[in-house]
Amino acid sequence: QVQLVESGGGLVQAGDSLRLSCAASGRTFSNYAMGWFRQAPGKEREFVAASSGSGRNTYYADSVKGRFTISRDNAKNTVYLQMNSLKPEDTGVYYCAAATALRLNIPNYGMDYWGKGTLVTVSS
Repeated sequence: QVQLVESGGGLVQAGDSLRLSCAASGRTFSNYAMGWFRQAPGKEREFVAASSGSGRNTYYADSVKGRFTISRDNAKNTVYLQMNSLKPEDTGVYYCAAATALRLNIPNYGMDYWGKGTLVTVSS
């Protein structure tokens, strides 16, 4: 069983930066690919970023490329999402997720476990 807990959300102004963290349980963290997704009120959940187990391969939604960076510290069982130049359209609940294998051709990229989410609100 993998337990995921997100933190770091909050209220910020457009143009500000924020770093989200996701702490995972267990001692086999490096076996899992990790991802970040977000959901705005009244909208579908969407992909934001993902990282392979080693961190060597990363993927980003076009809407966040050049602004967001996913990274991981496997020794600390933690994955991060650094968000820069935030825009109001980045507002939403951000979810951390884990997968035994990334499947880029299916919904949610094959994520098996999900955190409860952390709210990010970006004002104009």
